[in-house]
Amino acid sequence: MQRRQAFKFELRPTGEQQRRMLRFAGSCRFVFNKALALQKERYERGEKKLSYARLCKLLTEWRNSTETTWLADVPVHPLQQKLKDLERAYAHFFAQRADFPQFKKKGRRDSFRYPDPKQIKVDQTNSRLFLPKLGWLRYRNSRHVLGMVKNVTVSQSGGKWLISIQTEREVEQAIPHGDAVGIDMGIARFATLSDGTFYAPLNSFKRHETALRKAQQALSRKTKFSNSWKQANVRVQKIHSRIGNARRDYLHKATTTISQNHAMVCIEDLRVRNMSKSAAGSPEKPGRHVRAKSGLNKSILDQGWFEFRRQLDYKMAWQGGWLIAVLPQNTSRTCPCCGHVSAENRQTQSRFECVECGFKEHADVVGAINVLRAGHARMACGSNRDGGRKQEPAEAA
Repeated sequence: MQRRQAFKFELRPTGEQQRRMLRFAGSCRFVFNKALALQKERYERGEKKLSYARLCKLLTEWRNSTETTWLADVPVHPLQQKLKDLERAYAHFFAQRADFPQFKKKGRRDSFRYPDPKQIKVDQTNSRLFLPKLGWLRYRNSRHVLGMVKNVTVSQSGGKWLISIQTEREVEQAIPHGDAVGIDMGIARFATLSDGTFYAPLNSFKRHETALRKAQQALSRKTKFSNSWKQANVRVQKIHSRIGNARRDYLHKATTTISQNHAMVCIEDLRVRNMSKSAAGSPEKPGRHVRAKSGLNKSILDQGWFEFRRQLDYKMAWQGGWLIAVLPQNTSRTCPCCGHVSAENRQTQSRFECVECGFKEHADVVGAINVLRAGHARMACGSNRDGGRKQEPAEAA
């Protein structure tokens, strides 16, 4: 079977290479925003949006224009990839999978991508790689890159330049190990398995919340875009990067352990966006318990439930196993012993006691058991793995 995998490393560029990468990222941002503005103008006039091929022709005109001659100093492929990203963003919007594309801002997710593997050279022995118009760049070689290189993405995060190398290789079909397990997601317990084991929450954002608040307060007191403001902004970005890295590392370790030890994993099909909506309401109809709901939303988003499911999806496929998503309704209110469904069964957040037969167990364990049973029922009906959802591209930590 074909396996696509990304390997991410920290770059160690020279000063000149850093300045070039900043120019490349800025040029890609300019092309994306210019194309988006053009598409919005046509939409407001009721005209049909331009295709990717037509935008590429306009890109050639922009590169040859006297007003934007600096675009010719940037490799053309990364600029074309930004147009392709815009085309994909429009497709997601019209399919109601995402909001309308937004203009990119300087310093936020600056990146550019090289799609042609013929232009990329990776010298793992000497911990360096070659990219067009950048030359040979050093990188922190922390692991071996496996497979044929397909594309390379250069990005900036937390004051550091990172490179993600996506590869493709042929691997043998894995044979799954272990039995089936159900997982109940929560906040007091991040993930509870139907066999009684559980993963405690990391709460990465909560651990760094005080330091982040102080750094943001210091940033707000600086004159915008001054040198001191830029230094304070880098400190804020580093804290955000530390929070994200810690969360991803924890999720990768948990999902790897689960996927390697279980042949089938059943998980709740949670709609995190709906669960974390604000309760503020409107001036005409204000919401209730806004502060409590805000704290709950923050805790939900701090867990990384969607990323946990995304990683389980492709890792179970790598291991030859199955990921089954089931509806979460009444999973923590149904007695696994007699099948009685009642809100009174769950007396507290953690205590479950059936009012019909007296069965007692931790509420999260009960939820995981019911999720597992729903997964078995779905498999018996012949449903696709994870509800037929398209598998996301894998990316290493």
